[in-house]
Amino acid sequence: MIQVIAGALCGVLALVALAGLVTGRPFGRAVIIVSAAIELVLIVHLVAGVGQLLGTDTVPVVTYLGYLIGVLIVLPAAVMWASVEQSRAGPAVILLASLTVGFLLLRTHDIWALAGV
Repeated sequence: MIQVIAGALCGVLALVALAGLVTGRPFGRAVIIVSAAIELVLIVHLVAGVGQLLGTDTVPVVTYLGYLIGVLIVLPAAVMWASVEQSRAGPAVILLASLTVGFLLLRTHDIWALAGV
């Protein structure tokens, strides 16, 4: 459920970034607010994922934790990069980051599902 919420927020962020890319405007407050909301959901996802790991031994721990922690880094890095890039590249970075976070969330789900838990 947490992954669905984060994925939906990533979709919203992708649409906001796409609108900025098409109009040629640098990102605004909406990107920061949605990114912050995604980060909060991802922190909950990390805590829940670690809690789930404690109850199983079939999931590859290092890989799963790598995805859980790595996904937290993508959006803040993209927002920092886009904040100094005032051209169309700024919204493009946010768009790619939102798609990357969505993909990483899908991979965490796949890792868990493939472990047969």
